[in-house]
Amino acid sequence: MIATPSPGSGLRPRQGVFVAVVGPSGAGKDTLIDYARDNLGARAERVHFVRRVVTRPADEASEDHDTMTPEAFARAAAEGAFALSWQAHGLSYGLPANVDRRIEDGHVVIANLSRTALAALRERYRNVVVVLITASPATLAERLAARGRESGDEILKRLSREAECDTTGITETIVNDGTMEAAGEALLGVVGAALERATHSQQ
Repeated sequence: MIATPSPGSGLRPRQGVFVAVVGPSGAGKDTLIDYARDNLGARAERVHFVRRVVTRPADEASEDHDTMTPEAFARAAAEGAFALSWQAHGLSYGLPANVDRRIEDGHVVIANLSRTALAALRERYRNVVVVLITASPATLAERLAARGRESGDEILKRLSREAECDTTGITETIVNDGTMEAAGEALLGVVGAALERATHSQQ
């Protein structure tokens, strides 16, 4: 399924900045997003962290998301409930339609996205920053094994697919092999630059 903006969307009419965080499973995307949320300080009022809708039950090993059945998700998408929706790894993902209002208000919006959704994202919003969070294959394999969701062979296949991924269009790359604080501060720097860009877009 190709990622799609919600029905009736215009062509990049909005002025805020969307920070799309992408990268392989095990890279620590959600952990770094949480770090940025917890350390924004006074800037927090102009930054919106998107709570995604996923057709997967939430658990302690995954992100904090809203859950829908596949049938309910399909109905919601048809009714325009999502600013953007896509499929990956057999699941459906959606960003709530209120993301549009945040962007229109000149805010910075941050969400964990699939790289397959980036073309539709750029079509919908004028200002897009793509941050690739990655780590060494050994680190990724260790983190994936700790989750216990996949066998060793499945992990190796996932890592092989990741090695072949196209990185065209990536704005920033953060290698999360060191401390969470170091990578988290790097993401905070990207958010700070996005806030400056959103401010200038209003002038």
